[in-house]
Amino acid sequence: MKIFLYRLLQCTWGVLQTLLGLIVFLLHWQDRHFSYRGAVITVWQAKSSVSLGLFVFVTDEPYFAEKFSGRMSVAELSDRLLVHEYGHTIQSLLLGPLYLLLIGIPSTLWGFSPTLNRKRKEAQISYFSFFTERWANALGERVTGKRSMEQLVID
Repeated sequence: MKIFLYRLLQCTWGVLQTLLGLIVFLLHWQDRHFSYRGAVITVWQAKSSVSLGLFVFVTDEPYFAEKFSGRMSVAELSDRLLVHEYGHTIQSLLLGPLYLLLIGIPSTLWGFSPTLNRKRKEAQISYFSFFTERWANALGERVTGKRSMEQLVID
């Protein structure tokens, strides 16, 4: 019943981001897919991960994995990243049509702006300290009961 409600809400209240996610999913139909708590997960070759409503696209090998070599396995980092991205799907459920405006755009700017990337790297600020990412971590952990990315500095 929970999965049915999750999917129904993502396809109605979160229809904008779910439609975008469907387009990206269809472009990556050949990649590996699985279901996680109702979300459709695609493991893709991109260096970053993104959540679009019902659809989550996670990197097959986090670019920052080597930074944690000896402290955390790639499998653990991937699991934590999945919990984080699943947290974004919960934000989609809560915010509906406002998700892209309030989470998607700020998160994308925080992640891909060269100026912000440089400042984060120089000051060793965690990517996950930004409000959209911190909230996704908290929601993902609360819903799954698993650890997310916390305040790991990945840059």
